[in-house]
Amino acid sequence: MKRVNNKLLLAAAISALLAGCDSGGIDINPTTVDNSVDNSTSGGGSSDSSDNPCASYEKSGQVKQGSFDGTHCTYSASFVDSGNPLTVDLYIPALDNGGVHIFEGSLFVGNNYDDDATMAAAGITEGGDGAKLTIEAGSTIAFPDSSKFIVINRGSQIFAVGTATDPITFTSTSDAIDGTVAFDDVQQWGGMVINGFGITNKCAYDGNLKTSECHVLAEGAAGKDQSNYGGDNNEDNSGQLEYVRVKHTGAEVANGDELNGITFSAVGSGTIVKNLQVYSTYDDGIEMFGGAVSFENYVALYVRDDAIDIDEGWQGSITNALVIQAEADGNHCIEADGIGSYSDSNDYSALIAAGLNSRPTINGLTCIISAQAGGTHDPGAGWRFREGIFPKITNSMVVASFTADENGAEGSNYCLRVESAETLAEAESGSEVQIESNIFACEDKTKGGPVGADSLEDWAVANNNVFADVTGAVDATAMNSTELQLLEGTPAVYSIDTANMRVNDAAVAISPISRAYFGALSQGGTDWTQGWTYGLHEGSRAQALWFEQ
Repeated sequence: MKRVNNKLLLAAAISALLAGCDSGGIDINPTTVDNSVDNSTSGGGSSDSSDNPCASYEKSGQVKQGSFDGTHCTYSASFVDSGNPLTVDLYIPALDNGGVHIFEGSLFVGNNYDDDATMAAAGITEGGDGAKLTIEAGSTIAFPDSSKFIVINRGSQIFAVGTATDPITFTSTSDAIDGTVAFDDVQQWGGMVINGFGITNKCAYDGNLKTSECHVLAEGAAGKDQSNYGGDNNEDNSGQLEYVRVKHTGAEVANGDELNGITFSAVGSGTIVKNLQVYSTYDDGIEMFGGAVSFENYVALYVRDDAIDIDEGWQGSITNALVIQAEADGNHCIEADGIGSYSDSNDYSALIAAGLNSRPTINGLTCIISAQAGGTHDPGAGWRFREGIFPKITNSMVVASFTADENGAEGSNYCLRVESAETLAEAESGSEVQIESNIFACEDKTKGGPVGADSLEDWAVANNNVFADVTGAVDATAMNSTELQLLEGTPAVYSIDTANMRVNDAAVAISPISRAYFGALSQGGTDWTQGWTYGLHEGSRAQALWFEQ
């Protein structure tokens, strides 16, 4: 990266020379170029740019660059912060010898806009119009506390493309530098918010799904931290995340919002998200507010609230996802709402007829949950669909049998819960709700319903789902009782071949739809978690999973 930094400095110097030349009668004042390293708050570091691999940018004739201490790069708030957002492109290189990029302020990319006129005047209409943040494979980005977080504003983009051998990690300094973080610590830094121009049903749309003045406040929005999302382009492109790990997040900000691992606010389908992990988060793992971004190969480990949270008309998909709660914490594997600010006294028929309610598609999900009585937020549970949502979820499993249900017959540790008149009516007589070819192993089977004249369990069974009869703790691995055999391998997160699965001491009577196995992983298939995830496999985790033998 020495070559890149020198080019930036050379470009700045040439710009200063040209500024002093005759410019066709236009008087251009000479510009003084500051080529020094900005160490205003970050302390020492090399002032010799030829030996400084830290990220840098040129703006208004000045070069800003991080401070290098021989291993790590530090960036003060004068480099970037919530009140000092990045408005030019930035490339962050991977550092040798385990070096970490430390941001003392928040990392806000692009300006925020909350009215149409100002945004149009700035030329921001879609992803790609604003600043671009590019992060090299193998990089680690760290923040000092939970008041610091990342925001990618509308029009701007993030390109964080790692590899299976060189993932990109977003974490805290307590994890990456100090090494003092416990395996399940949270709130060590804020998290990530990506804002797009996608559709959210918190805005009003005409018959052609066009809108104006759609500027919904994003999570974390308070004071200088404010950012907004929304529009009418569900194909918007906010960049690319591949082989990315987000660890130890969570913060409750001034307006009462809680930052997630990553919040996808009206992010469009042009955004690529593949091989993403959230690890040890205080609030949700990923939360989608509208938009149509899709996910392939997602891991959520030790999420204290909902591993997958859906709201405001999200239209995307999740293909292959592994969710593992902590032994004594975690709320839902999925909590999914159809309509933002829902009230059961309102008539949403026009909104639903326009297709503005959430309509997620989820295929190949494995949820290993803990049937605990009360974690940080609520008891451990499987899937909750409500508030006018029309989900399609297939070839998936919820396993809550490794420990006994701490709430007994109370019902809060359910596998499947479906509510709201709109969702239940569509499940009964429509074609847009599909919960099919899934396996459930919880002592509390269902909550909610009924679906027409049927109980929720009867309706689900009629739609080719299977429920295990679980009493107390039942190990669901292949090496134990034939009463329940769903998972195998080391660790036991891989689905057993369907022909060899056992539920209620009998062969499973359903088959996967258009795929070879239930759930996220099979030992007979490609293990897409190997090499880049944290917390699953030996050599890249602080301790074994709680249900391992």
